[in-house]
Amino acid sequence: MKVGLIIFLSIIFIPFVTGQTRKDLEDQRKKTLEEISSVDNLLKETEKEKNSGINQLKIIGNKLVLREKVISGIKDEITLLTNRIELNSIAVDLMEKDLVVMRRDYAKTIINSYKAKKGNPEIGYILSAKDFNQGYKRIKYLQQVTKFRHQQAELIIELMDQIEKSKAKLQEDLINVSDLKNREEGQKRLLQQEQNKKRQIVNSLGSKEKKLQKELDEKKRIAQKIEEEIEKIIQEEKKKALKAELNPEMKLIGESFAENKGRLPWPVEKGVITSQFGLQQHPVLTYVTEDNIGIEITNLGKTKVRSIFKGQVMKVFAISGANWGIIIRHGKFLTVYQNLVNIIVKQGDMVGLKQEIGEVFCDIDNGSKSVLKFMIFQEKYLDPEIWISKKR
Repeated sequence: MKVGLIIFLSIIFIPFVTGQTRKDLEDQRKKTLEEISSVDNLLKETEKEKNSGINQLKIIGNKLVLREKVISGIKDEITLLTNRIELNSIAVDLMEKDLVVMRRDYAKTIINSYKAKKGNPEIGYILSAKDFNQGYKRIKYLQQVTKFRHQQAELIIELMDQIEKSKAKLQEDLINVSDLKNREEGQKRLLQQEQNKKRQIVNSLGSKEKKLQKELDEKKRIAQKIEEEIEKIIQEEKKKALKAELNPEMKLIGESFAENKGRLPWPVEKGVITSQFGLQQHPVLTYVTEDNIGIEITNLGKTKVRSIFKGQVMKVFAISGANWGIIIRHGKFLTVYQNLVNIIVKQGDMVGLKQEIGEVFCDIDNGSKSVLKFMIFQEKYLDPEIWISKKR
């Protein structure tokens, strides 16, 4: 009987806990599929270009990561439901065994009660008492026996109802698992197609080694120019002794910036990260690695750029052949936004959270792509993906 009650509570508790977890997984899958849709839009425009390049390859690489994330999420959902099915199956089995015992005990109680009434009617049982006190105790005893039988009957009905609900939930979970497995297979087929597409692009780019090396050298030149501009700011501040002693307002801004790690807004409203921070294997030149000081975010068409936090514009600088860059100070942190046009701030300006500072250069001759180069610096270059929010 105790086992049945424990399982009864478990059946109620398990769906509540795992149900919330599954909702999180479903929400995550929905968001990832929306990101894939956004990447698809970029790819459609990229495929219109006469010459598909590294950027297209990076966009497909981003899509592959998202697709694998969807598949992994589906696997987690299947595992979650499978575990719940196993637990509920065990619970149903134990409850049904308890139900058999309860019915048998209840039947014995009814039979014994019937026999007792037949041989010794309740009124006679009470009246045959030696005195009033014993008669009163017999009345209370009969009342307790009646109450116990009623409780047994209610428990049997309640347990039967819970078994039916649990079986219905089991059936629903089995259907959901089947549906998820079909979705998983569909996503795997799409992943295979996208992997094939990536291989085709890699093969087509393999014959353009000189061009790719030239693009890589240009990227290094831009990165070096940005590092030089940041170094100038650091040297200027050393002379002014600002590196050690920030004014109270800027110190507070820096502390707030650090506290918001992982929650800072994106520097653009829409886009896909097509180049990640740190040491990365070149997607085509297998013998080459890139050491990126920031990330690249790609979008289509006109794209406004905004400061990811309040701060002060420390530098607006131009890079030959690579448009404009802006460096903003947030206490001891610096954020860098490069490949900009139509700048609307100047050195010394105070800017607010999400305040527009310019636009990303839109390359009309290259599928109208807008590629923002974005960096965060605090004594060394930091990975922006760790600092910005997962949600736009």
